[in-house]
Amino acid sequence: MSLLAILIVLGLVIISMGVRIVSQWERGVVFRLGKFSRELTPGFNVIIPVIEYVTMVDVRIRTMDVVPQEILTKDSVPVKIDAVVYYKIFDAQKSIVEVENFSMASTLLAQSKLRDVLGKYDLDTLLANKDHMGKELLAVLQGPTDEWGITIMSVEIKNIEVPDNMKRAMAKESEAIREKRSRLVKASAEEEASKKFAEAARIMAESPNAMMLRQLQTWQEIGAEQNSLIILVPTEFAKIVSKLNEKN
Repeated sequence: MSLLAILIVLGLVIISMGVRIVSQWERGVVFRLGKFSRELTPGFNVIIPVIEYVTMVDVRIRTMDVVPQEILTKDSVPVKIDAVVYYKIFDAQKSIVEVENFSMASTLLAQSKLRDVLGKYDLDTLLANKDHMGKELLAVLQGPTDEWGITIMSVEIKNIEVPDNMKRAMAKESEAIREKRSRLVKASAEEEASKKFAEAARIMAESPNAMMLRQLQTWQEIGAEQNSLIILVPTEFAKIVSKLNEKN
């Protein structure tokens, strides 16, 4: 092989070593002799072989599971809480230069802040306001991660695990509340019914004929439901009938 051919092959190898194709979801951080040089954008890029090297960074939205953390709530209830963090890299250079392992650093930070923030609330507040808790965690995490070129998109509280004895106590409390509500409704209905009966009694006391008509209606209803023999004994009703006959 001639010297020219060797040089051509060597040149092609060197050129191929300097070619970098960056995907749409990536950014390439270029270091020249160990110092940050520039950032490669998606598409065809060329670097200087040997002198420069590239570290690829994925800038898509990522998810980070925060392992369940044991937390003592404000009202001294031990619970386990786990969460998921959605984040993305907005500055590829910072994510490489400012922190050794941004994924591990973000995970440890999320675990620490989860205990600090949620430990300030009692159990009822945690169970009823998980969305609010997530937003508060988001605000707390955003500050430190900005320095690493990472933006936190969302923090979601996935599960709050309470002890079994606390679950039983909560179930009893819920049952007691439902029982109280049921008794209040029943008492209210009885109060309303007693008022109606008192009003009816007052009207009948003022009008004896109304009492007679009510008795007649009651007997009619009894007779319609079943074949019955009704025996009448002298009562105020008999006196009223006698007075009506005398008038006629």
